[in-house]
Amino acid sequence: MASILETLMIISFGASWPVSLIRSYKSRSTKGKSVLFSILIWTGYLCGIASKILSHTYNLAFFFYFPNIIMVTADIFLYFKNRKYEYAMAQNSVGNTL
Repeated sequence: MASILETLMIISFGASWPVSLIRSYKSRSTKGKSVLFSILIWTGYLCGIASKILSHTYNLAFFFYFPNIIMVTADIFLYFKNRKYEYAMAQNSVGNTL
């Protein structure tokens, strides 16, 4: 039963990442994002994977950690890409006002 509940928890968390990725990609903005939060989530998933490996508990939840950590990694990448874009846009707007 614990394994089923853990799997449902991982799936529930994982369901929100595609929404976050799409929003980040379309908006090209870092507004409302916390890269520290994403890094903490990424670290948590990594710890979950390590725990499963160390305990040799390769249940269904173990396999759902991987798509989640990939999506969080992509979200972190988009954060830095969008931050670079925002900086470039700010530089262009400063240059246009001078």
